[in-house]
Amino acid sequence: MDGSIVNSRAPKLAIDSGACGSLTIDLAALCRNYDKLATIVAPARTAAVVKADAYGLGAAQVSKALYGRGCRYFFVAHFIEALRLRPQLSGDATIFVLNGLLPGNEAACADGGIVPVINSLDQLQQWSDLARSLQRRLPAVLQFDTGMSRLGIPPEDRGAVATHLRASDAIDIFFVMSHLASADDVGNSQNADQLAEMRRVAAEFPGYDVSFANSGGIFLGGDFHGVMARPGIALYGGAATSGVANPMEAVVRLEVAVVQTRTVPEGARVGYGGAHVTKGRTRLATIAAGYADGLPRSLSDRGAVYYNGIRLPIVGRVSMDSTTIDISALSEGALSFGSMVEVLGDHQTVDDLARDARLISYEILTSLGHRFHRQYR
Repeated sequence: MDGSIVNSRAPKLAIDSGACGSLTIDLAALCRNYDKLATIVAPARTAAVVKADAYGLGAAQVSKALYGRGCRYFFVAHFIEALRLRPQLSGDATIFVLNGLLPGNEAACADGGIVPVINSLDQLQQWSDLARSLQRRLPAVLQFDTGMSRLGIPPEDRGAVATHLRASDAIDIFFVMSHLASADDVGNSQNADQLAEMRRVAAEFPGYDVSFANSGGIFLGGDFHGVMARPGIALYGGAATSGVANPMEAVVRLEVAVVQTRTVPEGARVGYGGAHVTKGRTRLATIAAGYADGLPRSLSDRGAVYYNGIRLPIVGRVSMDSTTIDISALSEGALSFGSMVEVLGDHQTVDDLARDARLISYEILTSLGHRFHRQYR
């Protein structure tokens, strides 16, 4: 059951795969994206953000590929992700937990050699208490809020953190960091504001290295890079900067099978609620994926798929398990039962689909379901 596609005039899903489509993750393109980003930030190091199962593409496979390319630093969001990833990587790989630790996870984190990102005085105190009880220093990263008002030690607590660090040598601080809120928008004044605040943090905590740039921050210039950049979406082929050509290679290709084709007359109602009414004789196809598979319901009567470069509009409401498309632009018989249409690929990027769905590329990638046959190359 290799999930390969049979080559023909109308490519069809291999009948023994049991899947409704084929999701291909190009690990070579992923690694080339990593190389491109690493070149931009050098001599700073480049980590990889592999949270949310590597943005839905498989944390184990993605992390192993990037480790083979030389990456040694990996960021996840939650401790459970770190526990699952740790056995997949060699001991010289460092895994950081961006959200830090919830109470009760400290001992398991220390045992696993995982590095928490400390976001509050409470987290710092709990990690320090464990270090003292173990009678050894424990590694950590300190994250400061520089204007996003999400995670990070707030400005009013910086003095208390500095006092804590002076009073105790229980924690080995790898670096201090913050997260950019508007790095995808080069002209946004929040970028300069956050950079100024990060510099104030660095002045208050002298002697510690700084990590600042996410994917968008990498393209803001060297002032934002610090000693380690933390790209996420750019690794996976998404656009890190709005309004300019995306320099990253596409990593994901998605093809979905046709379940049925039919011709309907003028005035036919299509889909739930009869939301779409045909304006003339129309040829339709129903494909085997819906919002349960990552095709958002907001694509209803808005988005499209492609066949041989021809755009086939989505008509009616996207259902849980299926989506109807207008295939009138194709010649009779071009699509049939089992034919494959392109959802993501040469003619439609993840950012294109996200735009039509009024979402962001992150939401598309992390929603791609597991009823597709996944293949890595």
